[in-house]
Amino acid sequence: MSATLKQATGPQFTRILSFGAARGENAVPNDDLIGPIDSSDEWIRQRTGIITRARAVKETDAIDLATIAAAEAIEKSGVAASEVDLVIVATISNPKQSPSVSAIVADRVGSNPAAAYDVNAACAGYAYAIAQADALIRAGAARYALVIGTEKLSDVVDPADRSISFLLGDGAGAALIGPSETPGIAPAVWGSDGSKADAVGMNGTLTQFRDGEVPWPTLRQEGPTVFRWAVWEMAKVAREALEVAGIEAADLAAFIPHQANMRIIDEFAKQLKLPETTVIARDIETTGNTSAASIPLASHRLMVEHPELSGGLALQIGFGAGLVFAAQVVVLP
Repeated sequence: MSATLKQATGPQFTRILSFGAARGENAVPNDDLIGPIDSSDEWIRQRTGIITRARAVKETDAIDLATIAAAEAIEKSGVAASEVDLVIVATISNPKQSPSVSAIVADRVGSNPAAAYDVNAACAGYAYAIAQADALIRAGAARYALVIGTEKLSDVVDPADRSISFLLGDGAGAALIGPSETPGIAPAVWGSDGSKADAVGMNGTLTQFRDGEVPWPTLRQEGPTVFRWAVWEMAKVAREALEVAGIEAADLAAFIPHQANMRIIDEFAKQLKLPETTVIARDIETTGNTSAASIPLASHRLMVEHPELSGGLALQIGFGAGLVFAAQVVVLP
């Protein structure tokens, strides 16, 4: 008779214990970017809601930003770095294809030998990683997880590209997740539509660049396609996330969408019929679109500016290149 394998089990619930953040060192106003795209400060503000965006100096990379945000999240949580046994980093701007950002960050913050891996789900990466951390802790595969979204998008932007260049910023946001006695992370509504893979992404491969066939690959997007998809399809996903969480829009203390464009955020709020009491994250105004870092950065700022939101419910939704999307309701730390 063969032996029976043991199965791990974990706590019934998890929650976010703390946030950490790091933004690029420089505030770059619209006026600094309008020359190559033949635009104006007014046009960028009207179209996107961005006044300035955070961009990192040449010496700072996505790993450095992730380390700063992670260290703050650990410190605020009261959990020892050595107790963190899982690190998930969402990013599309690892300076090298390998090794992972996560393994380096785990070591830098004192969580070696935590399990560590990177997730590439673009602007939905953080919400994807939250879903994974929640599931892995509840399955008994980890006890404390560090989830980080980090990007240095200024390295992959063409200053002359009118479709996306003025949107992008650099930064990292981190969340520390651990066991909870009550539900703190609702089920995720997530998915993808690879049939629209060409709508946003890199305009060349590294092998094409190596062979001299294309210049350094940069991010491009079909603005109208992405805008329509975000506004119509993602509002449905957001509503579904409320449904699976068993709550209504009126129960939300905060709404923290991916900071893609202020017009998309406003349209979401309208379609979800959010009450005036719901605080809406608008970090894009001074940070820009930081892809995987945008939701945790916006969450961090919200908690600094509105400490009274602690313990309240927040709906977060990420969406971007892939096309991929993920949304879930969380209890704010």
